[in-house]
Amino acid sequence: MRVLLVEDDEPVAESLRRGLKRYGYDVEWVTTGAAALAHSGPYDVVLLDLGLPDTDGLDVCKALRARGDVPIIVISARSEETDRVVGLELGADDYVSKPFGVREVIARIRAVMRRLQPRTSAAETGPERYGLRLTVDRRAARVHLDGEEVALAPKEYDLLAFLTEEPGALMSREQIMEAVWDANWFGPTKTLDVHVAALRRKLAGAIVIEAVRGVGFRLVIPEGDTAP
Repeated sequence: MRVLLVEDDEPVAESLRRGLKRYGYDVEWVTTGAAALAHSGPYDVVLLDLGLPDTDGLDVCKALRARGDVPIIVISARSEETDRVVGLELGADDYVSKPFGVREVIARIRAVMRRLQPRTSAAETGPERYGLRLTVDRRAARVHLDGEEVALAPKEYDLLAFLTEEPGALMSREQIMEAVWDANWFGPTKTLDVHVAALRRKLAGAIVIEAVRGVGFRLVIPEGDTAP
């Protein structure tokens, strides 16, 4: 995924750029509003600081939104409610207040992309196969194991659908809770462990859901069980 990062604070920008690249993002970095507006792209999402040296980031946000529907996530030290509201009203899709962690920004990017760009291609092409035994039909919200439908609770299905978006990728607990339960979830994540245990039981052998202590989970398709 291609990211246009508009940030004049070099330490912040370098840290964010390195972190995003570790997760496979292709980052183009500019330091001014003028450079952002002059950038020809293409890019899939914009990370936009408001405190730019040549112009107010809100004006850049407004100009970018007037050009098209590219997702815009504001990253700013301005944490007052007024700035957040104005940014969203001018067309930003989300707002992250500094200081922030790279994983939080990535979670916001993924959440925005899911909201704005639903997986229509998967719905058009039918069920997706994961290994030789498991298929997920996102259009019908149905799961089959060895050709037989598996009865999943709604949140069990949502969790499986999220984890199968990127097999092998490590998803933090926070990312999963935001995507599957609530973007504003706060508190313990014990319910996540319960749902993971249920999927492991119901889909035993077809997939593996690995726990990474203190971080989160990743879905793995067992070796030798890959679709041709």
